[in-house]
Amino acid sequence: MTTSDQAEPASAAVADQVNDLFDSLELTKAIETEEFRNFLDYIPIAIVISKFIRGDQRICYINKAFESLSGRELSEFAGRGWSLLANFKDEGDPKLSLRDAVLTGANEFLGTFHADAPKPLTVEAYSGLIENEDGTENYRIVALIDVTGRVRAEREEYIRHLRDKDTLLKEMQHRVKNNLQLVIALIRLDARNKDRDAKINLINLAGRIESLQLLYEALSPDGNGGEVDLGHYLSQIAAAVMNSYAVDGIRLDIKVDHAPVTINIALPLGLVVNELLTNSFKYAFGGRGHGIITIQCLRDGEDHYRVVVADDGAGLPGGAVWPVPGKISALIVQTLRENTKADFNLETVPDKGVRATIRFRHKASPAPKN
Repeated sequence: MTTSDQAEPASAAVADQVNDLFDSLELTKAIETEEFRNFLDYIPIAIVISKFIRGDQRICYINKAFESLSGRELSEFAGRGWSLLANFKDEGDPKLSLRDAVLTGANEFLGTFHADAPKPLTVEAYSGLIENEDGTENYRIVALIDVTGRVRAEREEYIRHLRDKDTLLKEMQHRVKNNLQLVIALIRLDARNKDRDAKINLINLAGRIESLQLLYEALSPDGNGGEVDLGHYLSQIAAAVMNSYAVDGIRLDIKVDHAPVTINIALPLGLVVNELLTNSFKYAFGGRGHGIITIQCLRDGEDHYRVVVADDGAGLPGGAVWPVPGKISALIVQTLRENTKADFNLETVPDKGVRATIRFRHKASPAPKN
């Protein structure tokens, strides 16, 4: 819940969609595993999770970042309600505590809150629900981002800056909201296709969420207005996939130009590149122990773009195609074509690898005036 005179941060449009990701069957299953909780312990954002038990929410987990932020441990709160956040007060309305905002807030972005003890802290707070398959409440997640170092005067100047660019911001939010819904659909589709007892592929899940994180960073208010540098964005995705699989002997060959595109182009392209790179790492080299994966993002003239993802591995098995009709890969490529009017072509030669080429046209917007 935010007061009428309190503006949401530039990240709110993205944060709303990221919180929606928790409303998926796969995440509902994952959060009940020790493996996923260990995964959350390495996230540098304070996270608290409660479970709906006998008509009330009870704390069942806090990660290490929250313990560090608050100076307190799970044993002090386990089985209790959201009173652990009662000492945080809304900056715009001191009568409103973060506890009350969590329990009554309708928005994923709850606002900015301050606490004096055990140490002065100012946080931006977000929340999201994880529902059962029948739509009833199951878990609630709260994330706290420490913004103590950002002085109030700086925040006020930041908000004024956003108000001056209100039209641009609304357009950015609209594009992000529409396109990030695709990621939600992908996770839900993946969850429906799995047996209830199947092992959750946390690497694939983390990769898709990480693509959102990278897009969030590209939407920094100090960035390039309503556009994203596609070359830099795809390079970051490639590095993230490389880091996830960490295969000795497999190297990346990256060549990118500065390629400004809109967000509704960058997101589906990023997802396609993420899927292609993941497939190369998982299947292209078959234990061979060495190989090259190439990624290129090139501008052919002023408004012609070409993206290439290739490997020198085994190639697709005889008769196989990609994307596979009816699978997530087909949905991703379909969305890419709809958003960019792109020409997608995939070639494969046995023992010589796979090469995917994406061509599209885009006229970059003029640089915004200060």
